Amino acid sequence: MRSRLVVVFLVFAGLWTFMVSKAAMVQIFPNQRLGQLRQRQFKKVVRLKARRGAILDRNQKELAITIPAHSLYVDPQRVDSPKKLARQLARVLKLSSKKIYKKIKNKKRRFVWIKRQLDESEYYRVRDLKKKGIGFIEESRRVYPNQNLLSNLIGFVGIDDKGLEGLELKYDHVLRGENRKLDMKKDALGRPLLKDGRLFTDHPDGSTLHLTVDAELQYLLERELNASVDRYDADSAVGVILDVETSDVIAMANSPGYDLNRARHYVSRLRRNRAVTDAFEPGSTMKTFIVASALEANLVKPSTKINCEGGKFRIGRHVIGEADEKHSFKSLSVADILAKSSNIGATKLAFMLNAKRTRTALVNFGFGQKTKVDLPGETSGILHKTPWNPHLLSNVSFGHGLTVTPLQIANAYAAIANGGVLNQPRVVHRVLNREQGLDQNIERPEGRRVLSQDTAKTMRLLLGNVTARDSVSSARVSGYPVAGKTGTAQKVNPHGRGYLAGQYISSFAGFLPTNNPKYVIYVAVDNPKKMYYGSQVAAPIFSKVASYAMRRANIPPVIIKNKDLVLDTTQNLKMANAIAKVKTHEILKSDDGDRMPSLVGLTLREAIQRVAGHRIKIHGQGRVAKTWPAAGDVLKSRHRVVLRLNK
Repeated sequence: MRSRLVVVFLVFAGLWTFMVSKAAMVQIFPNQRLGQLRQRQFKKVVRLKARRGAILDRNQKELAITIPAHSLYVDPQRVDSPKKLARQLARVLKLSSKKIYKKIKNKKRRFVWIKRQLDESEYYRVRDLKKKGIGFIEESRRVYPNQNLLSNLIGFVGIDDKGLEGLELKYDHVLRGENRKLDMKKDALGRPLLKDGRLFTDHPDGSTLHLTVDAELQYLLERELNASVDRYDADSAVGVILDVETSDVIAMANSPGYDLNRARHYVSRLRRNRAVTDAFEPGSTMKTFIVASALEANLVKPSTKINCEGGKFRIGRHVIGEADEKHSFKSLSVADILAKSSNIGATKLAFMLNAKRTRTALVNFGFGQKTKVDLPGETSGILHKTPWNPHLLSNVSFGHGLTVTPLQIANAYAAIANGGVLNQPRVVHRVLNREQGLDQNIERPEGRRVLSQDTAKTMRLLLGNVTARDSVSSARVSGYPVAGKTGTAQKVNPHGRGYLAGQYISSFAGFLPTNNPKYVIYVAVDNPKKMYYGSQVAAPIFSKVASYAMRRANIPPVIIKNKDLVLDTTQNLKMANAIAKVKTHEILKSDDGDRMPSLVGLTLREAIQRVAGHRIKIHGQGRVAKTWPAAGDVLKSRHRVVLRLNK
């Protein structure tokens, strides 16, 4: 009997010792498996995105911001009637009740997302349902307060706050902060323990981008492009404004654009930034660089006469004509080749350069390569390698047989405007993150010289002479001399060889004021109907935008005198003599009363108002077609003015 009691005692003592030691191991020594079990039972890990940094324009105007937003989740174990709740949520959120039910019917799950980033009305309507199992987590939502403004440049983010287009994509690593894992506690029954059913995130912000863009100028450019697309029933339009000295992007617009807050509702072709992604044949705006290259190579002077063959020039089995079939120029100076936009004149200059030097010159101006602007999706355009046959060389000279982007053209014109230096464009000039102590100014690489200062100054003069012509008067800006060039190029057939019949890209590239340029502005309208010449379609857009830009920059009206037009002969006698042969008095039309203003195209009433106080003689009916004295000539007090009208 005693032995049995000893055995029983030993058995119970052994069991007790085992239980005590096991309890000691659990309580004192860590156990990875039990720790994982505890985590699963009492905690839920939720991944939350950091608040994305803001995007501001050059004047600190908010273009993209991040605001709090409520995201809806459900705890299926606490839902009494999954089908009923699914129907109620579907009505409020405009979602499929079947998909919601599929998520919440599984009672083994404790946390499922229903919809992220509810808008305010959805949040209040769901909250007012007061259903068990519903909860909210406060996340962040990207908002674009200006809707369509700068849409193609800024881009947008996805539901996970990842940049998908534009600056949001290019600077995604800078804009997003560090993501955060949230340990959400649960009670013994597995219910989330949240204060008032919500979670306030205090994770750090991403960096803020400060742009070179002026939102006010951007708005005006977009407005004018939209108006032109409507007015001419065009397919699209694009515009670029650059700072002459730095090539900083002041505005970059596409029409039509899209609402950034509803970006995923638009097709991809509307969302891309055509100023950098689309390349096309530029037309006559390319003649500027052929003339500049011929002058730089000392092959010609502005006054050099070129035989333009009476309007027809045979190259092998091809015959080159002028842009306007009515033109039949016999002999033109280099200045007039640019002013009258002679295809044959440009061809002759390219032949004087030869194919190799022409291509090298165009590469120097940045064509056939990316500008390296800080925007995604940039294309380099097409500039074929040499050798070129004579026909291709001719086509390239007047803007066919190669493709360029709007930004490339604007940047090349900036090189002429600033004295011959090609700079790298940029959109972001500063990255700021106060929490991380980051304040970085984005430095540009040093520009490279592509023209001598003398050649650049001569080209500014010659381009000023272009807008002095009545045919390009629509580009003028009252009080400011304008330099620029029109372009009217046939559209290439994207589905075959040749060009699309009756379809053109109308453009204008220019800068102002001519004597001390501030801005370069390029405008192109794709497939306008009714009218298609660059002087009719694109130049008026340039004029309106440029006029506002001058006022916006507080640049006073300019009065050009002879000393501003002709170089100092003691510095460069040869260049001064060459420029003196150009009709410098036509470069600026002054409306200050001592010179005849440009009246061509005005109604009779408008013309009479402009020359009130003088004796006026009228011939014909309609709008003003010609005047005497000619625009720019001296107009003395009580001088007789003759207006010839034409319907």
